Amino acid sequence: MELLVPTVSPVTLIQLTGEFLQYALVFFVLAVVAAVFGARGVAGVSMTIAKWLVIAFLVLALVSLLL
Repeated sequence: MELLVPTVSPVTLIQLTGEFLQYALVFFVLAVVAAVFGARGVAGVSMTIAKWLVIAFLVLALVSLLL
């Protein structure tokens, strides 16, 4: 009886699905809505989260393109 072990290449571990950009867009819209209603603290935190998600997407995109 043979055991079949699936092999996974490092390239398939990092895939660009666009989820980072979707979440970044959601937090950006939340920040704009919060700013319109005067919740400056929520707007600032939402923009910070959106910024880091875009940075994470760009880094992962660069890594996946180089591999």
